[in-house]
Formats: sequence, C-alpha cells, structure tokens
Amino acid sequence: MSSQTVEQAMLALGENARRAARQMMSASGTAKVRALTAMADAIAGNRDALKAANRQDMDAARENGLTPALLDRLTLSDRTLDLMAEGLRQVAALPDPVGSIGPTTIRPNGMRVAQMRVPLGVIGIIYESRPNVTIDAAALCLKSGNAAILRGGSEALRSNLALAAIVRQGLDAAGLPAHAVQVVDTPDRAAVGKLITMTEHVDVIVPRGGKSLIQRISAEARVPVIKHLDGNCHVYIDADADLEKAHAIAFNAKTYRYGVCGSMETLLVHAAVADTVLPRLADALVSHGVELRGCPRTRELVPAAKPATDTDWAEEYLGPILAIRVVDTLDDAMDHIGRWGSGHTDAIVTENLSAAQRFQREVDSSSVYVNLPTVFADGYEYGLGSEIGISTNRLHARGPVGLEGLTTYKWVLSGEGQLRG
Repeated sequence: MSSQTVEQAMLALGENARRAARQMMSASGTAKVRALTAMADAIAGNRDALKAANRQDMDAARENGLTPALLDRLTLSDRTLDLMAEGLRQVAALPDPVGSIGPTTIRPNGMRVAQMRVPLGVIGIIYESRPNVTIDAAALCLKSGNAAILRGGSEALRSNLALAAIVRQGLDAAGLPAHAVQVVDTPDRAAVGKLITMTEHVDVIVPRGGKSLIQRISAEARVPVIKHLDGNCHVYIDADADLEKAHAIAFNAKTYRYGVCGSMETLLVHAAVADTVLPRLADALVSHGVELRGCPRTRELVPAAKPATDTDWAEEYLGPILAIRVVDTLDDAMDHIGRWGSGHTDAIVTENLSAAQRFQREVDSSSVYVNLPTVFADGYEYGLGSEIGISTNRLHARGPVGLEGLTTYKWVLSGEGQLRG
C-alpha cells in the first residue's frame, strides 16, 4: 500500500471514528452492556476461527524468528480466550462513569454548579504482540463512551482482524455505531505516523509496548499521549521497618513476575538495618536466580553482588537483575528515587508513621506505597476492574488508567433565570 493510500485510509478511519464518537456520547448504559456481553458470547461461539487466525500469525512469527517470550504473548490459547470473555463481562458489570455528576455547589445567587463525567472522544491505541489488547481496549473504550482506533503489531494482524469481527458483532447486536471500534488493517508503519498526528480526528493516544515504541510516539505525536516510558520501581527498607515484613515484601516485589512494569528494579536499605536484612535477602534472591548489583557498602555485606554503575540505577531490567544501594537517611532514599526513578511506583517498608507520611507526600510517583510490594501496580488490584495502561503523566490520568481515566468532565450549571449584575 502506498503512503498516500495509507494516509487516505487513516483519514477515513478518523472521520468515521469522529462521527461514531458523537453517537457514543448518547449511548445508553444498557446498550453498552449488551454490546460487551454479545462480544463475550461471540468469543465462545467463534473459538475455532479465532484460533485458526492466530495459528497463521504464530506460524509466520516462528518463521520470522520471534523470541519465545513474544510467541507466548502472541498466543490465543483456550485459557486466553476464556479470560478475554470473562474480562468483557467484568467490564460490562462495572459502574458506567458517563453522565455521573460530582458534588454540587450552590452559589450565593442560588445557581447550582457541578461537574459531569463525559467521554474523551476518539482514542487511538497502539500496541504490540498481545492480541488480547484488542478486546481489552475495545471494552474499556466502549464502556467509557469513546470511539477507538486500534493499531496492533504486524505480527498479530490476522488475530486482531478476527477479533475485530467479534467486536463488530457486539456493536451490531446492541445497535451501536459500527465504527465505534476500528482496527487498522495494514501493517504499514506509516499508519502509526498518521494516527498520532490526526489532531482533527483523534483526541488522545495510548501506546502499549516497549520503550522504543513509546519513545517514538512521544517524540512524533501531535495528539496528546497517555504513557509511561519506564517502570524503574524502588522499595526502600527504612531503619524502623519490621524486618520479617521487609524481607517478604522485597522478595515478592522482585520475584512475583520479572516482566511486569511494577517489578522492583532497585532496593534501597537504611544503613542501620542493612547488615541484618541484606545477607539473608540476598541469599534468597540469588537462590531464586536473581543477579545482584550493588554499591560498595552493599558488596561488603553481599560479596556475590557485582559492582553497580549509574546505568544500573536508571535501568528497568524487566528480568532477574536487581540493583541495591545502602543509604543513611530517609532523605537519601528519596533523593535517590528523585534522581533515578521513573515516576511509576515506589514503596517504603516502615513502622514509623512519620516516615511513611513523608515518603507518600514527597515521593513524586504515580503510585506510592507503604508496606506493600510494588507489583500491586495494576488496575484490577486498585479496584478499577481493568486498565488500558499505567500513566506517569502529571496531567489528566495518572497511575492505572481505568474507565474514569478514559473520561474527562464538563461543568454543568443550573439556575432559575439568575442574571449577572
């Protein structure tokens, strides 16, 4: 497909999405639930066709030498399909944020002032490998009253198009606009370049993928982006920590799953407890296959640790590697996080209420925990039901982005004919 043809196709998607977004603003909650439920039923009824399309993607991916990890993400197994259907039903059951009214203020003249939740409009979502994102993104965008343009990775094109047919069945069953969810049907990278610059048709871009994808989109987009580049997450064990609790939290924060963005990448330990907590924790981590890299004070206590460099303090490993630094004060720990952190998720382990309050107030991350492992960074764990991603932005959405994060608000005022004098 020529670049001109790609541009024309993307503009058509954008125009259709904008029209659908206007219709979705007035879609009833009942219709949205009906659409999501019909999609869940269609996944069950079209399981063989979905798996056949996915096998074609898998065969091509193996020929192209994709890694086992990427092949795993690409696979639509029976369990994956079951989880997708269940996820649709869970989103359908969530409270609908659209049209909800916040607290009302009555002004001295009797005028009533409030905020109403409304959809963002048209959301472009760009993602890699995981075809299940097609269903997750469609569900969240529909429930929040938005229209969506979805562009998955080229390696999952057949799977994504098969899932797009499932989405269309749900929309049709509920009488919702057919263009409320559209899947880009070309693997041409020019489609991404056009999507992220269509300011007249797209209101926000959500990238889900590796750092290189998000860096490219952040650098080239003219449409606002909800993103996070890195999940360089920290756990700080304070001088007043319960050391048994600290051991369990730090071990879980690193070993729960290495590849999640909330995995601990740097451990900070107060000098007053380092000689007690570090040797035992290091043994447990090394026995679990984790490579340790530490500052000079860490290496005195943990000879197995390799020397850490500035690169290690900044790194999101997403693997069995952990950087460790011994610090002298709470301020030193917070300074380290401020210098090297990514604003994603950071935690303190302490029984000192003052230290806990200072840490939560002064650490500038989208999620800040006390006595919890950072791997709780997940929309489901926050009670959001599901998420479109995790944002480290300061404006609009921050942290796990659920249904409310895919809405904005407008001011609604009511009166009885008051005039401004």
